[in-house]
Amino acid sequence: MNYYNTFIAVAADTKTSHGMPPPVRSGQKSIAVLEYELVFPQAYLFTQEDVQFAVYVQRHGLADEVLKEKRGQLWQDFFAKPMACMRTSPLAKSYGWGLHFNPAGKLALVPVESAEYQKLIADQSIMQTRAMRSRRE
Repeated sequence: MNYYNTFIAVAADTKTSHGMPPPVRSGQKSIAVLEYELVFPQAYLFTQEDVQFAVYVQRHGLADEVLKEKRGQLWQDFFAKPMACMRTSPLAKSYGWGLHFNPAGKLALVPVESAEYQKLIADQSIMQTRAMRSRRE
């Protein structure tokens, strides 16, 4: 389920020209905020699965004690059902972040306006794909 040596460019219909942190609205942290807070400060530390599971844990308010006891079972149950990949992440669809997965499958956010983004999008030695569009055409 993880991506390896892959670059996910921003969605073709994104409305932003630069990477920006997603806003917290109504006091609730969205999936985009949780993903951003996890990945941005810790580039190339987490895989797609790590990020998805961490967001699930935070959104469901699972206590540390529960995680210690049942992490393996929770992980297995969480990934037992099909789910969307990071191509559907609001970070790449709406907030101007390219997603780079290194050969080990670890993820970093790359702002669309950066030289690094231009370098990665032109690199034909890595798999290239785009984030899903926000709207159907």
